[in-house]
Amino acid sequence: MNMTDIIAKKRDGGTLSEAEISFFITGVTNGSIPDYQSSALLMAIYLKKMKPRETTYLTRCMMESGDQINLAKIPGTKVDKHSTGGVGDKTTLVLTPLVAACGVPVAKMTGKGLGHTGGTMDKLEAFAGIRTALNQAEFIKQVKKLGLAVSGQSGNLVPADQHLYALRDVTSTVDNLSLISASIMSKKLASGADAIVLDVKVGNGGFNPTVAAARKLAKTMIRIGEQMDRKTVAVISRMDQPLGRAVGNSLEVIEAIETLKGNGPKDLVDLSIELGVQMLLLSGKFSNKTAAKKVLKQQLKSGAALKMFKKFIKAQGGDIAGIKDYERFPGAKYTLEVMAPKSGWINGLTARTIGLGSMKLGAGRQKKTDPIDLGAGIYLHKKIGEKVKTGERLATLYTNRKKTLQEVEDLITPAWSIGTRAVKAKPVVVEVL
Repeated sequence: MNMTDIIAKKRDGGTLSEAEISFFITGVTNGSIPDYQSSALLMAIYLKKMKPRETTYLTRCMMESGDQINLAKIPGTKVDKHSTGGVGDKTTLVLTPLVAACGVPVAKMTGKGLGHTGGTMDKLEAFAGIRTALNQAEFIKQVKKLGLAVSGQSGNLVPADQHLYALRDVTSTVDNLSLISASIMSKKLASGADAIVLDVKVGNGGFNPTVAAARKLAKTMIRIGEQMDRKTVAVISRMDQPLGRAVGNSLEVIEAIETLKGNGPKDLVDLSIELGVQMLLLSGKFSNKTAAKKVLKQQLKSGAALKMFKKFIKAQGGDIAGIKDYERFPGAKYTLEVMAPKSGWINGLTARTIGLGSMKLGAGRQKKTDPIDLGAGIYLHKKIGEKVKTGERLATLYTNRKKTLQEVEDLITPAWSIGTRAVKAKPVVVEVL
């Protein structure tokens, strides 16, 4: 077996066997296959696509390319959640303590943000002293003791994906259903969860531009999960405007805390509750959606979820004083108010543009090695369905890069579509698969 034959087979539209895919992934992992051959096969896959069984083979081989976390020592069904990425998506900060407060253990592996989408690890690092890199023993011990741990990927988890994603990024082969699905699901499966809830974003701020595209990705990942003996559910949620009002790390942490205090924006609360319902149902603790939703709302209203959040932050070394005093979070030296150019109703708000603006202010990174300004970001004063007057605030920019303020103001002002007729923002949850 050799790579030249495998590349030619896929180039000509053939179906790769599990042995051929295993040969490829093994070679990628140990470095025996040069990047130019790996890139050639990725392009062949991009152009000729993969059949469902090829996608499952690819996922399994990628999952087995490195360490796999064993959560068997944690009692109960372990349920993980994954988002395909969006703007202002701080759901994990609300959802994980909320579900844990309901008695379902949450062992969450997460990552850093890249491009216009944020990452949970970056947000958590707004807490002084917090440890976001737990080893496997520490991770399992904390979940057993507290019921919740959130950590960055540690050890040698899915090394094949790390290498392939870097190649896909520079060869314009990112946008392929099989490659996307295998990348996401290999990491989730290697993380050891018994069941997986997927938050698949649809809209200009996410990866899928249409509901049809989001549904196709969701169904592909559900099929992979089920074929790998993992119960898998997908929630399709809107990302045509940012989730909540805060975009940027410290700003999003504050908004998540406010949500746990009962003061959260409706779209963030609604999405957190729906994802929580699905996690509780998959855990086996509830068989009825109405009962699961009732318990989640009770835990939010009673303050139990906030209490769990405090315990979790403290357990990982974070300064919980910030939960009461927001001044303890990293801030920004410079601010700028973005004003409405005319009066009317907000008919649209382009999430991607807001995400790019936040990145330019310092809240995101273009490359994995770029530093993050935890105090930078954008706070949205007006969203879809709200009325605005000429000269009224649309947003506030926060940054420690003074020179970027005018550039970002010019960039994001057209993100708001202001019309003469009132419109209603669509529900954040589109459907559950």
